[in-house]
Amino acid sequence: MQLQAYLARIGYRGDYRPDIHTLRGLLRAHVCTVPFENLDVQLKRTVTTAPEDAYDKIVNRRRGGWCYEQNGLFGWALGQIGFEVTRVAAAVKRNELGDAARANHLALLVSGPDGAGPFLADVGFGGGLFEPLLLAEQEAWHEPFRVGLRPLDDGHWQFREDAGDGEFSYDFLAEAACEGALARKCERLQTDPESTFVLNLVAQIRAPDRHTALRGRVLTQRDASGEVVRILDSPEQLLQTLSSRFGLDVPAIANCWPKILTRHEQLFGVK
Repeated sequence: MQLQAYLARIGYRGDYRPDIHTLRGLLRAHVCTVPFENLDVQLKRTVTTAPEDAYDKIVNRRRGGWCYEQNGLFGWALGQIGFEVTRVAAAVKRNELGDAARANHLALLVSGPDGAGPFLADVGFGGGLFEPLLLAEQEAWHEPFRVGLRPLDDGHWQFREDAGDGEFSYDFLAEAACEGALARKCERLQTDPESTFVLNLVAQIRAPDRHTALRGRVLTQRDASGEVVRILDSPEQLLQTLSSRFGLDVPAIANCWPKILTRHEQLFGVK
């Protein structure tokens, strides 16, 4: 694992040191370059929580990944630069799913050697967060998302994002994760037939002023003016969209097109 190769992959240029300026620049470069995607899950290829595996996939093979991969790699790079990094087991939709959601997301708390922080620095939630958030109650505009942090009565913190269609959130304790729990949840999310990652193809990436998401056949681009939705009509369009919008070249995913059509019909009642 080579830090310079990772920095080149995300297009980060310039000096770096363990301070908020560098942390902000790295996070922005990463989320605007490396897509959130679950294509390996769709193809039944095993995904792990090991940063070494994420490095090979994201840096060497120029792919994206989901939270365990993206934040695993990002946390490794930050540690190499001199940041203090805590891997946190978060719970997406804990407000709905309860304890069943625990460890279904890997997030990072990052501090500088000068005592600055901790900051929530998450590159693996699909693109809502565009810069680190100090671990304090707050709300901010990360176009096209309203994001924020709030403390909960049971000692958890809650990160939330809203693009105008309701809050999407995860809860976490500000402490080091149980790595075993993360590994077990990572395995379950890619093997459980009811897992949303098994059921649905997902790719997401952001730019400074917009967010693009593909869920099955549905391609959505959001910016400050609203959203534009397009429905893909063929496996050829799927491959072209993944390449042009997300920088992903995975020809085998075309074989998943019948499954994508079936899932679209289940969700929307139309072929």
